[in-house]
Amino acid sequence: MTSSIRTLVRACALVVSPALAACSDGATATPDSTAARTVSVGATASVRWNQRAVALVVARQPASNGQAAVSRILTYLSLAQYRAAAAAQGAQTTAGAASPSVSAAVGGASAAVLDAFFPLDVASIEAQLNADLAVPPWPGAAPEDVVGGQALGRRIGTAVLAQADRDNYLAASPGTPPVGPSMWVSSSAAIVRSLYGVRPFFLRAPNELRPPAPPAIGSPKFVEALAEVRRIADTRTAEQTAIATNWNTSSGTFTAGALNLVADDVIREHGAPELDAARVLAFANAAAFDAQIACWDAKFAYWFIRPSQADPGIALAIALPNHPSYPSGHSCMTAALFGVLANAFPDQRARLDAMVDEAGMSRVYGGIHYRFDIDAGRDIGRAAAALALNGSLK
Repeated sequence: MTSSIRTLVRACALVVSPALAACSDGATATPDSTAARTVSVGATASVRWNQRAVALVVARQPASNGQAAVSRILTYLSLAQYRAAAAAQGAQTTAGAASPSVSAAVGGASAAVLDAFFPLDVASIEAQLNADLAVPPWPGAAPEDVVGGQALGRRIGTAVLAQADRDNYLAASPGTPPVGPSMWVSSSAAIVRSLYGVRPFFLRAPNELRPPAPPAIGSPKFVEALAEVRRIADTRTAEQTAIATNWNTSSGTFTAGALNLVADDVIREHGAPELDAARVLAFANAAAFDAQIACWDAKFAYWFIRPSQADPGIALAIALPNHPSYPSGHSCMTAALFGVLANAFPDQRARLDAMVDEAGMSRVYGGIHYRFDIDAGRDIGRAAAALALNGSLK
């Protein structure tokens, strides 16, 4: 197993009740009778709460539209954190008055959003917030208004939740799959819609990043791509199987959660201050959000056949998701989120690009995607990252 995959599937220990334990580095998070206090060393509030959100995802395992559901939660969480951090830092106070605490604002916004998405865990979430707020400030630190900061964050979190309620999630139907020799065939399960038809952050239209049509059935490019999938399936190595499996399951975090844990590590390692950390997480998640909208727009525009449907002799290493093949959702998401992350931390670009490539090839190793699916998804993700980097989340 490669080092990037080991990083990706880093376990996140948690206890859902009576208190929620945060992820930690180098130690297992353990519950406390009042509130779990273990956090990543050097983590900002936004990173801490991002890790806690992933822990909740692991605990609750959203079954319906799981991948997109997780991405949506993390996107609105990080959006609320960023807006709260910016508002607290920019707040004007009278002479001698304490400014709103930025970390308390991020905590209040995070708790408001997570309470709404995880109603069974409200008590644990609130206990964790109270434990954070009770930590005394560093000696010599400027006075901060913790109560005002938390209240500000909660107001912003509530506003972000209202925005989420209007985003058209799971409201649009892609319609009935067309029939033909190049067309994907659905199983009896519900078609996975991801973020199809959801209101984007940066895209002007869902089809703005739609790639050209996939290679025609029987064309040299298609025949070559299908043959590659079959060849790998017939000779699949233990390492290829491990890569396919680990990128598929990500230790229960779903891909969006695993990518956020990588982002958390990079942000913490670089010592980014609170507002910068929140900004990176917000833009990275929003870029991945839009990339999924564009990805599923293309999937339901072309309805392209999966490799194992074109060649039933292809043995799968992972389960076949119930949506069309072209383009690859993994490549759309990883290229988008890591594109923003690499822009913020250029020294990490080579490592992050390698992970994007590995995530894409994991789907070929698994037998569920062609290489041209991967290429198209990566292009969508990079374009979504570029739109985010030139856009605004105010």
